[in-house]
Amino acid sequence: MVSSTVHITSKMDISKLQWCCFWFLFGVTSAQLSSNFYSSSCPNALSTIQSAVQSAVNNESRMGASLLRLHFHDCFGCDASVLLDDTANFTGEKTAGPNLNSLRGFEAIDNIKSQVESTCPGVVSCADILAVAARDSVVAQITLAYYGKVKVKAKLGGPSWTVLLGRRDSTTASLSAANSNIPAPTLNLSGLITAFSNKGFTTQEMVALSGAHTIGQARCTTFRTRIYNETNINSTLATSLQANCPSNGGDNNTSPLDTTSPTTFDNAYFTNLMSLKGLLHSDQQLFSGSGGSTDSQVSSYSSSSSTFFTDFANAMVKMGNLSVLTGSSGQIRTNCRKTN
Repeated sequence: MVSSTVHITSKMDISKLQWCCFWFLFGVTSAQLSSNFYSSSCPNALSTIQSAVQSAVNNESRMGASLLRLHFHDCFGCDASVLLDDTANFTGEKTAGPNLNSLRGFEAIDNIKSQVESTCPGVVSCADILAVAARDSVVAQITLAYYGKVKVKAKLGGPSWTVLLGRRDSTTASLSAANSNIPAPTLNLSGLITAFSNKGFTTQEMVALSGAHTIGQARCTTFRTRIYNETNINSTLATSLQANCPSNGGDNNTSPLDTTSPTTFDNAYFTNLMSLKGLLHSDQQLFSGSGGSTDSQVSSYSSSSSTFFTDFANAMVKMGNLSVLTGSSGQIRTNCRKTN
């Protein structure tokens, strides 16, 4: 009995030590990043990125969501590894299950990088460009329609946040890490909580970050099972989605993640969940309507967009600081698709 107690205590101590080490390293990393990192070396970096993001979103309103998602998929390790093409030495992350035929925006990042390089060659990392572009894409202005020669514009309307800078780019990528680290749309609530917890996120932060699905599209293959086989879905929504997502074929047909306001960054995603209108299985897992552990938070965000915006912005700052390379680690790529 004594040895058993000692063993349990030892495991608890190890767990506490690992948790403390995580937050110590997180604090050290954050301290090496700063919001004014390029103020002297490339003072026009942020304005150049913002202008290029705005141009990309003007060309395609969906690009705002695509750039945000690209940063998310990179930041389960924010080192721009997701941008690397395959080489003879490694298979990159672009063909990983969560990314293949799904991640987009690579050409937009190429264009942003080219403009930044023209201003400050070899100074601004691709990882920092991804982080800033994600923030700028949430608040970008989009063109809703044309009436004659008059453009009708609106802003995506999301929150802004201060992006800490100074990340460096990885010199390799990991297909297996991308396959295992990025949460799948088929996960149940417990799986979502675990996947985010493994990266140091609380359940509250996981729900807040899931709110990014207030913009963007999903492919039929990611929600087909839900609209044909699941019962916790609004029947009218399921029927309407089946028209564009047949039971066989049409895998790459897309539908909005937020059917209410797909081009506005707002809290409608959470209101939809309360009406059983979550598109992905993993979306609806956040709200069961029967006292699930995240039901109250979904309800809170549905009632208060400001609460959601604050929590989302804070969680994005935290995510952007995960597993970054700083100092002399990594490199500053001149081409985001390949190492120097």
